[in-house]
Amino acid sequence: MKEFRGKVAVVTGAASGIGRAIAGKAAEEGMKVVLADINREGLAEAKEEFEASGAAVMAVPTDVSKVGDVEVLARRTMEDFEGVHLLVNNAAVYTTGALWENTVSDWEWVLGVNLWGVIHGVRTFVPLMLEQDAEAHIVNVSSMTGLTRSTNLGTYTVSKHGIVALSETLFYELAEKNPKVKVSVLCPGRVNTPVADAARKRFEETRGVSGEREMGPDDEALIEHLAGIFKTGMDPREVAGKVFDAIREDKFYILTDPDQKVRVKRRMEGILEERNPTLPA
Repeated sequence: MKEFRGKVAVVTGAASGIGRAIAGKAAEEGMKVVLADINREGLAEAKEEFEASGAAVMAVPTDVSKVGDVEVLARRTMEDFEGVHLLVNNAAVYTTGALWENTVSDWEWVLGVNLWGVIHGVRTFVPLMLEQDAEAHIVNVSSMTGLTRSTNLGTYTVSKHGIVALSETLFYELAEKNPKVKVSVLCPGRVNTPVADAARKRFEETRGVSGEREMGPDDEALIEHLAGIFKTGMDPREVAGKVFDAIREDKFYILTDPDQKVRVKRRMEGILEERNPTLPA
């Protein structure tokens, strides 16, 4: 897809970070923009910001882990804007802790938003795109963690690897079904986003709940460490620019940080050579 003006973009996790930046870029390109997020306050702020620039914007409060919410999002999009040409499945959360320490509800929360959110988006919007029989594009947001490995972020890592596998499969299936509908997977490295807030809020919301973990010193230290790393990361608007460049170039893998490619290469070489996994220093 080369031209965007007048077309419709749907972006989940659009209240902040990468999602908000991609939605803003879509508005700059002249697209009608549908903002989806569970954060109603941030959603309203983003809508006001983009409308002030003259963009046609609709905000739909959405919990992407719930298929009913995603179906409402699609219905509202088709009723108001009569089409969908760009879908960005971006909403994401994470929690900390070793795999065996994470509770069932931890797993359900992270996989529900990160992986099931993408699954619901694909299942709901792809049939609409195919029925349009027009150029369209899907961007599923994974992470460099979806191509490499990590510790104490296992639920997040599993979800992001799943998004890469889903996107690769979708790439082949769309090529067979209708090559007008394309897909990309975005695997950003360090980006200046408030994603660490979600992990901290998760611990606050589950404090005192039977069967849930309390935030320990290791959790707190990791959350603070990651928050500091994110603050030094790439501006989300730069990521958004790379996304639109990739869509124009029909590029599947979108890697924002050249330095991270070294980690991906080492992992792939390790697999081919059947070496035991190693973590970077």
